[in-house]
Amino acid sequence: MIDLHVRAKRMKRGGRDSDRNSSEEGTAEKSKKLRTTNEHSQTCDWGNLLQDIILQVFKYLPLLDRAHASQVCRNWNQVFHMPDLWRCFEFELNQPATSYLKATHPELIKQIIKRHSNHLQYVSFKVDSSKESAEAACDILSQLVNCSLKTLGLISTARPSFMDLPKSHFISALTVVFVNSKSLSSLKIDDTPVDDPSLKVLVANNSDTLKLLKMSSCPHVSPAGILCVADQCHGLRELALNYHLLSDELLLALSSEKHVRLEHLRIDVVSENPGQTHFHTIQKSSWDAFIRHSPKVNLVMYFFLYEEEFDPFFRYEIPATHLYFGRSVSKDVLGRVGMTCPRLVELVVCANGLRPLDEELIRIAERCKNLSAIGLGECEVSCSAFVEFVKMCGGRLSQLSIMEEVLIPDQKYSLEQIHWEVSKHLGRVWFPDMMPTW
Repeated sequence: MIDLHVRAKRMKRGGRDSDRNSSEEGTAEKSKKLRTTNEHSQTCDWGNLLQDIILQVFKYLPLLDRAHASQVCRNWNQVFHMPDLWRCFEFELNQPATSYLKATHPELIKQIIKRHSNHLQYVSFKVDSSKESAEAACDILSQLVNCSLKTLGLISTARPSFMDLPKSHFISALTVVFVNSKSLSSLKIDDTPVDDPSLKVLVANNSDTLKLLKMSSCPHVSPAGILCVADQCHGLRELALNYHLLSDELLLALSSEKHVRLEHLRIDVVSENPGQTHFHTIQKSSWDAFIRHSPKVNLVMYFFLYEEEFDPFFRYEIPATHLYFGRSVSKDVLGRVGMTCPRLVELVVCANGLRPLDEELIRIAERCKNLSAIGLGECEVSCSAFVEFVKMCGGRLSQLSIMEEVLIPDQKYSLEQIHWEVSKHLGRVWFPDMMPTW
C-alpha cells in the first residue's frame, strides 16, 4: 500500500512537470511565430505590390489622397498616371474670395492637360457664378485638342457664370471638343451661350453617337437649331430644353421611323416678366404622333409661370407624366390637369392660394390612374377630401409629401385622426410633413 501511495505521488508530480514543460514549449512556439510575423511585416516591400492591386485601391481614393500616395515610391507614381485613373474627371473651378467650394489645383490642371488629355473620356466642369471661373473652364476646353470625349457636362452652381462670357469665346472653346470628339454621347450645356452654328458642328461630328442632350436656358438657340439636332441625331434618347424651342416640327422629327424611341423629354416653361412672354400652342396631333412612336416616354414639364400665363396650356389631352408647378397655380388650371393628363405619374404644387383643392384632387385621382407621387406646399385641402383622395389612389402612392398646414380639419377628421386613416389606406405608417421652426 505504501509503495502504491508513493508511486501515485510521483505520477502526480510527474504530470505537473509534464504540463509545465508543455506550457513552456507552447509559449516558445508562439514567441517564435510572433517573431517570424514581425520580421515578415518589416521586410514586406509595399512598393513592389502589383500595379493592378494599387490601381484598384487608388480608384477609391479622393484625388488629393491619391496625389499624396503617388509620392511614396516610383511604382505608385506610375500607377497614379495610368490612363484608367483619368478617363473620368471633374474640374472644380471656384474663386476663393467668392466661393466656399473646393477647387482643382492649377498645377494639377496643367499636369492633366500635359499628360492625360488624350485619356479623358467622361469630363464635367463645376464652376461658381464668377466670370473668372467660366473663363478658366473655356481655357481648359480649348486645350483638349487630343481628346475624344464621350460625355461633357458644364455645370454652373449659380448664375450667370457661362452666360457672362463673350459668346464667341465660349463657342470657340466648345467647338474644339465638338470637332475632336467623334463619339460624344452625352452633352449637358444648360445656361450657356451655345448657338445654332455650334450645334451644327456638334451634329456634323457626333450625330451617330449622341444620346443625351440637356440645354435648358440657352437663349441663342432657335427652334431651327434644335430641329437640326433631332433631324440628324436619330439615336437621341434624352432631351431637355425650354418651351420656346418646342415645336410641332420637332415632335414630328422625334417621331420619325428613323428615330429611336425617346425615353425622357424635359420641357421648362419659364416666364421672367409677367405678360411679356408669348407661349405658342402645340397641336394635339403632334403630341399624338409623338406618343405613338415613344409610348413609354417620360414627359417632364416644369412650370414657372404667373397665373394669367397658363391660358394656352392644358386645353386638350397631353402625354405629360411629371408636372412641377414652381409658382402659384390656380384651381382652374389644376382642374384642367385632371382632365387632360391621364398619363400623370407625379404632381408637385408649390403654392395655390386659400381656396381648397378638394374637387381638383378628387378629379386627378379619378382620371390619373398612374399617379404614384404627389407633393403639396402652400395649398389648402380639407381632411375629408384628402382621405378620399388617398383612398381612391390606394397603395400605389409611393410618395406622399403634404405639409401639415395644408390639411384643414373638418367635422369628420381632425389633424390627430388623419394620419391613422391615411396610413390605413396606404398600407404603411404616414405622417404629414412638419414646417421647420428655425
